[in-house]
Amino acid sequence: MACFLYIRERYGHRRQRASAPMPSSAPMSSSTSNEGTSRSEDSTAVKQTSKSAGSVSSQPSISELYEEKAHNLRVFKLKELQNATNNFSRMLKIGEGGFGSVYKGFVKPPNGKGDNIIVAVKKLNTQGLQGHKQWLAEVQFLGVVEHPNLVKLIGYCAVDAERGPQRMLVYEFMPNKSLEDHLFNRAYPSLSWNTRLQIALGAAEGLAYLHEKMEVQVIYRDFKASNVLLDEEYRPKLSDFGLAREGPSEGHTHVTTAVMGTYGYAAPDYVETGHLTAKSDVWSFGVVLYEILTGRRSMERNRPRNEQKLLDWVKKFPVDSGKFSMMMDPRLENKYSLPAAREIAKLANICLSKLARERPNMSEVVDGLKEAMQYEELDGQAEPVEETSPVHSDFEDDTTKTKKEAGLASERRRMLHLAKLGENANVVGRRRFMLMKAANQA
Repeated sequence: MACFLYIRERYGHRRQRASAPMPSSAPMSSSTSNEGTSRSEDSTAVKQTSKSAGSVSSQPSISELYEEKAHNLRVFKLKELQNATNNFSRMLKIGEGGFGSVYKGFVKPPNGKGDNIIVAVKKLNTQGLQGHKQWLAEVQFLGVVEHPNLVKLIGYCAVDAERGPQRMLVYEFMPNKSLEDHLFNRAYPSLSWNTRLQIALGAAEGLAYLHEKMEVQVIYRDFKASNVLLDEEYRPKLSDFGLAREGPSEGHTHVTTAVMGTYGYAAPDYVETGHLTAKSDVWSFGVVLYEILTGRRSMERNRPRNEQKLLDWVKKFPVDSGKFSMMMDPRLENKYSLPAAREIAKLANICLSKLARERPNMSEVVDGLKEAMQYEELDGQAEPVEETSPVHSDFEDDTTKTKKEAGLASERRRMLHLAKLGENANVVGRRRFMLMKAANQA
């Protein structure tokens, strides 16, 4: 808490950002009501919001911004994307989720000249209504946002074919998969300490842009390691905006919506009340910070019961205790800055504050990460072996010694046996020699 108070004193009192209501527009529109201090939405689509009496805002909505920027997106024909993905070949499939499948593809440049461009094509599962509405949300939000740490939407495809409606999104291709892959999948190389910090910083800057630097506040709502994609230089980019929502309109403190997201990452206050704010994303970021430090998922049911929930497990290793380094990811091989790791854990704890108002905003998190990155010496170390360990070690030494002695004794017995066999052979040989000598003399 002291660290948080320091952040507040240094960077000033935080201000609540408010976004304008959303009028109806293609491709998505509906009606919503405002009551008290909340803005109500359903669980899937971006909605129109009526203004409260006396509430006037000059800020544009996402729909209005999209209408201004929609011309920047390419509209692909179904045949183009079929050719780009070899008719959505399984050999080019690079991912799958609730929305549908993702394929690696090759499309021509906008002017039709030059080499093909490598892209990722997300194909809607036509059986799911939820996927269709999330597709609409992604088109609109990604058609508006523009930041180095947000994945770029190149275009989309929307046609009604014989097999039903076809909905696809075309993104820039991210060759190094996701943060989740490198943290938890042993088939991928482990990330170095500095790379992890750069990824955390870039992801934080992406969220800060959504919360504080756009004309309208955007709440990401599904921040997790699998949604942090990595380019060829391991620069992070947030992807999958299907659950994104506009922040509360002026005069309101939150958006009331059905709870959506991923278990283990959603803020408890949001889960309990359905009240969505930017601080919900801050909580999720705190969870991912601990994943980056420990190399463990937020929930791992294959571990012992007392280790399944990451946020419960890390409490066994307080930040300022001698046990702290025992929670660090062993794949780092102690090549990390211990002071920086402690500062990042403290920052994560502030992000995970029970009360949303006590969590920092993302620009403060960015500043906190930059300060932690000033520690450059990789002085990470494992904790001393516990007192019971030497007993275990002595037991192993005694066992090894006993095995060696038993082996030597066995070898001596074999040598004695061979020696006796040799003596018997010599006796037999001498007897034969004497008999042959006697026979010759006769």
